[in-house]
Amino acid sequence: MSAKSKILVADDESVIADTLRTILNQNGFEATAAYSGEEVVRIASTLRPDILVTDVLMTRMNGIEAAIRVREMLPSCRIVLLSGQAIAADLLDQARAQGHEFEIVAKPLPPAQLIAHLRGDTVSENSA
Repeated sequence: MSAKSKILVADDESVIADTLRTILNQNGFEATAAYSGEEVVRIASTLRPDILVTDVLMTRMNGIEAAIRVREMLPSCRIVLLSGQAIAADLLDQARAQGHEFEIVAKPLPPAQLIAHLRGDTVSENSA
């Protein structure tokens, strides 16, 4: 039996982070929630997640800054950025200019599509 993938989910809207954590835990992952970029870095240093799923736009330390810090600590950690904001494109361009590449998924995203994405499955747009 393979170990569950450890996922750190971050969003400064706690209801979103908590909902994603619950959905992922119900679907075979071991998920933990964080509510700020600073908390992401602190939790990641001890949790050592396999995957970080973070909102891009958060106050103080944004998701990209947190992702860069996590990648420096845990080079093999898969980073998935969630964003529904146009400004995130500018932040991503800045990160790419510094040599950082991350997966980005547009919000809103149905839970089944996020789970399929994290598992590496392909799901059609019509899947629920």
